[in-house]
Amino acid sequence: MMKVLFVATECTPFIKTGGLADVVGALPKELQKEGVDVRVVLPKYEKISQDFKNEMEHIYSGGAPVGWRNQFLGVEVLVKDDITYYFIDNEYYFKRVGLYGYYDDGERFAYFNRAVLEMLPQVDFQPDVIHCHDWQASLIPLFLKTHYRNNSFYQEIKTMFTVHNLKYQGIFPKEVLPELLGLGDEHMGGVEFDGCVNYLKGALFHADVLTTVSETYANEIQDPYYGEKLDGLLRDRSNDLCGIINGLDYTEYDPMKDENLSFPYRSSKVKKQKNKLQLQEQLGLPQSADTPMLAIVTRLVEQKGLDLVTSIFDDLMKNDVQFVILGTGDYEYEQFFRDAAYRYPEKVSTHITFNEGFARRIYAASDMFLMPSRFEPCGIGQLIALRYGSAPIVRETGGLVDTVTPFDEESLQGNGFSFSNYNAHDMLFTINRAISIYNDSSLWTALLKNMTKSDNSWNRSAKAYNQLYHNLIGVN
Repeated sequence: MMKVLFVATECTPFIKTGGLADVVGALPKELQKEGVDVRVVLPKYEKISQDFKNEMEHIYSGGAPVGWRNQFLGVEVLVKDDITYYFIDNEYYFKRVGLYGYYDDGERFAYFNRAVLEMLPQVDFQPDVIHCHDWQASLIPLFLKTHYRNNSFYQEIKTMFTVHNLKYQGIFPKEVLPELLGLGDEHMGGVEFDGCVNYLKGALFHADVLTTVSETYANEIQDPYYGEKLDGLLRDRSNDLCGIINGLDYTEYDPMKDENLSFPYRSSKVKKQKNKLQLQEQLGLPQSADTPMLAIVTRLVEQKGLDLVTSIFDDLMKNDVQFVILGTGDYEYEQFFRDAAYRYPEKVSTHITFNEGFARRIYAASDMFLMPSRFEPCGIGQLIALRYGSAPIVRETGGLVDTVTPFDEESLQGNGFSFSNYNAHDMLFTINRAISIYNDSSLWTALLKNMTKSDNSWNRSAKAYNQLYHNLIGVN
């Protein structure tokens, strides 16, 4: 049986700040269906629910090196939904309010990577592949080829590294090389970045196979515009780089069984409209089943294309449309949308917060979901929107290209709307076209039918990952 260890710093239902947690929470379950013995290792954060902590069993106490020091390593285990989860227990590094953003993140995650490798012989699990996710788990391929290369336990282990967002790389002063990583200058070439040490680059250089979260993003990051100064290395390793689109956990995101909804539905236009009318009443917007509702649920940051939205907002409001936005982020965007709700009280409802249940009700009530990202490795918003029957309006980048097919009035094919140039007026034209099609009942019904047929479950992606694992260790 293929044995795989996922190394990550987030995983639903234990701890989440973004889409990484959804991937690490859902993909192992699908891989298990493919016959893979997949286990997951995470830091034991303070923020993890006490209910989960009460279920954990302490199985090991020891140490893990950080440079010249030896830090405490505790390992706890919990089995949930037939998946084994290990938790690295060190209160000095992980008993904190948040997950990231501390002055010693370089040390915290250097420790985490060494702790994972030190843990393996102690828990009687020798994986065929260690699958590392994002920069916080990016040192394992480097450590395997340096500190552990002469240890027989580790010599047959292969590594896969998945880039979830190339923008976040883990860049620290070059002094971390000897002080935290315990390596000499001869290893600087694989991690050097503008005179600093780049943790993520270490994985891009040393991992046996590289993946990212959509085919289009795999191509984009080899271009200087998207490559975040690592495009040259990615081009050099293009034969080892594969894009596999993320899926959506269809059990977790199911409008038929979603307890957040007063009117569960699968493809019923009538019940979807009931959700809209209820949300309109809740938000103090005029109740109208026929008025198109446009939604944004996102982090309010430039990457998400919000500068396009703000620049044409007054023109957008000339339409008979309602606009609902949920999210937090940059102050300038928060203030803009607060002001928009003040200026257009009958059309705009702004919520500078995040609440998962409220987000689900917005997906269920809205007719269209706007996601005009500057770049988007995969994106989950458009996948949820498709699942809940809210037509995605996206810019053609990354995973948005791979999951949203523009609707064609002649062939009646396509599951959403898209525009290619990062241009506000191209976006406005596309929104206006979507509104026009919404006002044609027969066309909109055809589009809704196509959205219902969209298959963005993890099934195909899990098969692709499983094939990569087998290729990596030379087993058919």
